[in-house]
Amino acid sequence: MPFSSGESGKVKEVSNPDLLKYIAKENFFVSKSENAVVFRAHCTSTTTKNSKYPRCELREMTAAGIRASWTTDKGIHTMIITQSVTALPPVKKHIVCAQIHDEKDDLMMIRLEGNKLFVERNKIGNVLLDNDYKLGTKFQIKIQAEKSRVKVWYNGELKMDWKVKAEGCYFKAGCYTQSNPSKGDSPESYGEVMIYDLKVEHSE
Repeated sequence: MPFSSGESGKVKEVSNPDLLKYIAKENFFVSKSENAVVFRAHCTSTTTKNSKYPRCELREMTAAGIRASWTTDKGIHTMIITQSVTALPPVKKHIVCAQIHDEKDDLMMIRLEGNKLFVERNKIGNVLLDNDYKLGTKFQIKIQAEKSRVKVWYNGELKMDWKVKAEGCYFKAGCYTQSNPSKGDSPESYGEVMIYDLKVEHSE
């Protein structure tokens, strides 16, 4: 969660089974239509280690409640997510709504900047998904890692097939707002993502 747990300023983390009933009225709650979970991160929220931006995200765990960690060259690892971005900070209009993180940093992220939705791969180069995304529009992302390749589908269309080997990987989904007051956004500004459906699958 994008706020302090009260323990030396560390961010609040909620695990199952507590997460099943957890609500934070400003950041993590069921939508009014009751068909989605709302993830919201304000620009002055507490940040995680090695990050200067706030996040309200789900982090992949195993069925045993252990932090997931897999490699792109073994097995098939898939996340399918139906979501919409519903708010951006007014000054720096950037947000991340899904990603694969490896043992050191984000491997790839689904990122929206203004109305440009794309896959960010740090220094490798971006892959365009939608050049005219409109806030509130529902879309589906499928991310799959297999045989040292990571593929991304956008609304059923294959957009990326990237040869890459990485270890210590796990999926993340939610709202990772890419702004703070140093970028000109006010403390009340926030990013917001709604998730309607989310599936994570693994096979050997």
